[in-house]
Amino acid sequence: MDELARAAGDPLAIDAARAVIGRAREEILAGRDPGDLAAGLREELASVRAPRLRRVLNATGVILHTNLGRAPLAGEALAHVVEVAGGYSNLELDLVAGARGSRQDLLAPVLRRLTCAEAALVVNNNAAGILLALAALAEGREVLVSRGELIEIGDGFRIPEVLARSGARLVEVGTTNRTRAADYERAVSGETALLLRVHQSNFRVVGFSERPRVEELAEIARRHGLPLVDDLGSGVLQPGNSVLLGDSEPTARESLAAGADLVCFSGDKLLGGPQAGIIVGRGDLVELLRRHPLQRALRVDKLSLAALEATLLLHLDAPERIPVLHALAQDASAVRKRAERLAAATDGTVEETVGRVGGGALPLAELPSFACALEESLAASLRQGDPPVLGVVRDGRLLLDCLTLTDGEIEPVVAAVTTARAEGGSSAPLPAPPSRRRSRPPR
Repeated sequence: MDELARAAGDPLAIDAARAVIGRAREEILAGRDPGDLAAGLREELASVRAPRLRRVLNATGVILHTNLGRAPLAGEALAHVVEVAGGYSNLELDLVAGARGSRQDLLAPVLRRLTCAEAALVVNNNAAGILLALAALAEGREVLVSRGELIEIGDGFRIPEVLARSGARLVEVGTTNRTRAADYERAVSGETALLLRVHQSNFRVVGFSERPRVEELAEIARRHGLPLVDDLGSGVLQPGNSVLLGDSEPTARESLAAGADLVCFSGDKLLGGPQAGIIVGRGDLVELLRRHPLQRALRVDKLSLAALEATLLLHLDAPERIPVLHALAQDASAVRKRAERLAAATDGTVEETVGRVGGGALPLAELPSFACALEESLAASLRQGDPPVLGVVRDGRLLLDCLTLTDGEIEPVVAAVTTARAEGGSSAPLPAPPSRRRSRPPR
């Protein structure tokens, strides 16, 4: 009663009580026992105050899982965020001049060094970067883009719609499967503002297909005095950081060297940092974007800047400490050892599987991996546990893929499995594995 009396003074108690009573009425009308209302009130109050955004243990085998927040941050990035967020910072103060500065000047030097660009700009995400580039350079004019690059990216966002919101007019060239440099050449008119090349994300045309190289488009753009904007999407900074398994991602430096005038890419994909859109390239064009009114609405916040700066500095000196790059480079034998350790502690079995890069990067790449196979009935309990553990249900089994679990996460997963079974999960024998040994997790 004392606890309930204290709850009476809780500003959230009235709404919580109404919710509990409402559910109790439904149970009574259905002829069921509504249960302990006091316990229900305590649970409701705890639920209201619990954070909705939570850490999840990723056992899906998808490294850049969009639903799970894409790239995990390196320890150095987390430490820099804490340092900057715990007090005041020089976000828009020039400490040398003692005058107002710009947040856009903070990361420009390291981005220039990594990409060999003249200038750089950082916004909220890559879609924002493309929107800003088109609004600043092509509003009211035409943008030439291949029909095969007019794709839909995550959550229903479509490239033609982004183009339309920028105020530019879309001019499609080529066909879905084959677009040549000559198609761009024929489409150039007095109304053309720029040529746009778009990363195809998870979409690939294979077989009878053709796509012009950056060098070819750059030559056309130069001949007509137009800028070439290359949307790289995935954010590979160094060639050695790309997984070359029948698929590859160009780097920003390579695109600029090939003749692109502006290059846009994401911060939370293969770069391994926070959500951000990074724009590098010609100084005069970057300045136009920087001065455009939309830039302020799309600018990145101080916490993301701190995490991105620390990640970029790691790219200079120790890229292997970036979790995404470490996960991509790990040996399959290390993944198997984790799977064996997890299986031994949970009475599971080890199954060979295939991991994915995810996040729209390298969609054709297959990463050799191993999973701990458990009974399918544990999936919901593990997903709703604390911490949540997300695996892949396939062929009547729950696969906990160890490609995306770290050594330090094995024990928490074991504890989560133990708890799930104790709370009613089944420990029935697993069904026989399928005859195929390699299977694909969802992207």
